[in-house]
Amino acid sequence: MSAEPVAVHGDDANEHHGIEIPHATMRDYVTGFVLSVLLTAIPFGLVMTGALSPAVTAVTIMLFAVAQIIVHMIYFLHMTPKAEGGWSLTSLVFTIIVVFIMLAGSLWVMSHLNSNMMPMPQGMEMTPDTTNPVP
Repeated sequence: MSAEPVAVHGDDANEHHGIEIPHATMRDYVTGFVLSVLLTAIPFGLVMTGALSPAVTAVTIMLFAVAQIIVHMIYFLHMTPKAEGGWSLTSLVFTIIVVFIMLAGSLWVMSHLNSNMMPMPQGMEMTPDTTNPVP
């Protein structure tokens, strides 16, 4: 009899069935943190100083927000095309497409409801026609 333990499938804590888990270094986390702070501080400074017009400031804040989402996904959530065989990134793209379709469809429906359900101008209200009674 052998005293060596026999490895049973699934006993190894590091076994992930062929799925590669990305390993982040402290440098990656610090880089992500510094970028997050900068991407927060710059729009904050723009708003507090009033350096740009309100419309340009709003667009700039939105662009910085998108950049910060990307930084968080890469540096903290480790979503890369290589992670989990690309499935996490594929599911993210699918989610973004579904959300876009829902938002665009909602805005389209609300726009058409707004144009088709507007109140009639003064004097154009429908009144019962008593001159032509329906038999």
